Amino acid sequence: MAALDGMITVSSLWRYPVKSMIGEELRATGVNEKGLLGDRSSALIDVETGKIVSAKNPKRWSNIFSYHSRYEDFPYSNCVRITLPDGSTVKSDDRRVNLILSEALGRDVEFISQALSEPQLEEYWPDIAELDNRDIVTDEDMPTGTFFDLAKIHLLTTSTLAALRKLYPEGRFEPRRFRPNIIVNTDQPGFVENDWVGKILKIGSEVQLKITDLCPRCVMTTVSQGDLPKDTNILRTAAQHNGAHVGVYAEVLSAGTITCDDVVSIID
Repeated sequence: MAALDGMITVSSLWRYPVKSMIGEELRATGVNEKGLLGDRSSALIDVETGKIVSAKNPKRWSNIFSYHSRYEDFPYSNCVRITLPDGSTVKSDDRRVNLILSEALGRDVEFISQALSEPQLEEYWPDIAELDNRDIVTDEDMPTGTFFDLAKIHLLTTSTLAALRKLYPEGRFEPRRFRPNIIVNTDQPGFVENDWVGKILKIGSEVQLKITDLCPRCVMTTVSQGDLPKDTNILRTAAQHNGAHVGVYAEVLSAGTITCDDVVSIID
């Protein structure tokens, strides 16, 4: 086992109870083969299209990042409290939850916690030259039986955020734009985690993650949320300098608990 260059630690942890809503920051979390416990355990489904509601199509769901989700009493209950843009709240076990959310979103939606066998979402591709598609909406398959886009854990380093800020100082490259599960504090320059693909990370004394791939970014990184403005150059900068990748995906090899400030090492 080899420590990474310098003392590298877990900086912060994030869980998103409802897909495409703002989630919650954690000091510690359990991790199993499904990812962080409780992460993206629920979603909204568009009744008309049958597709999962996703900020990947801001043309249809322009303000979904104005909704916040937080567990009431996890892990003893999977009940989620959703805070709407006007500050009102509704719990996922409220019989009116679908009506309230549908009225707020302007489309008929249903809160679901049982993933579909063949889930899909819509993705809008902005008009950026480096992307595969430009100014169109495509239907994208999701992993069977989950509410994840591609993988169960997304890891991001502070080095990558620093590199992007240096390339585009006017942009606000804050972690919430990228919705990571684990942010790792690193002090090497550049897109450090690119070199971790195919390697195994040990976090703390229990958890081991296999880094499987670079994380491709989409229009979600550019939309406004809270005080963060809409900024297409966020994605354009990543596309021009790192193949539109920010962070990496991982799968869980060994379950356990991760805590902020845990030391991160590479298993050779």
